Amino acid sequence: METIHTASFDSSIGQLSVASTQSGLAHLALPCAAGRGLAGWRQSHYPQAELREGYEPNRVAIQQISEFLDGKREIFDLPLDLRGTAFQVEVYREVAAVPYGEWRSYAEVARRLGRPKAFRAVGAANAVNPIPLVIPCHRVLASNGQLQGYAGGLALKARLLAMENASRPDQGQLL
Repeated sequence: METIHTASFDSSIGQLSVASTQSGLAHLALPCAAGRGLAGWRQSHYPQAELREGYEPNRVAIQQISEFLDGKREIFDLPLDLRGTAFQVEVYREVAAVPYGEWRSYAEVARRLGRPKAFRAVGAANAVNPIPLVIPCHRVLASNGQLQGYAGGLALKARLLAMENASRPDQGQLL
């Protein structure tokens, strides 16, 4: 039986919860997140797994997420346990490649995947991204640069983009 280690911690954006398996970070719950949360994600991807509270198995992930939110980290160096459909995982990998302080449109992500008409599917995959911040779906916007959907809410998406933009003034405004 697989074990999922969970831990909650306070951050600059509120209380976050993480879950990891022996393969790596598998889930990150944002405060006020829309969606099915850990229970729904677990039911979809690990229905037989045992849940255990455990800070230590999540220590490095918590540290790196905290550093990111405090503006002290731009790149995550964590093993990940990505679960989803083949298309969702493809989207997550493409979104993970968007550099700090930059953004892509849903249509551009779809084009980069070789599926230019799949921009709505890219949005749907982002909507169920199990590891926001680490898989930076906040960096994916509408083609006109406007904010659209974010599991943590549009205010948090705008805050994250502003934080990244402020640390890279030479790149101009994101929005």
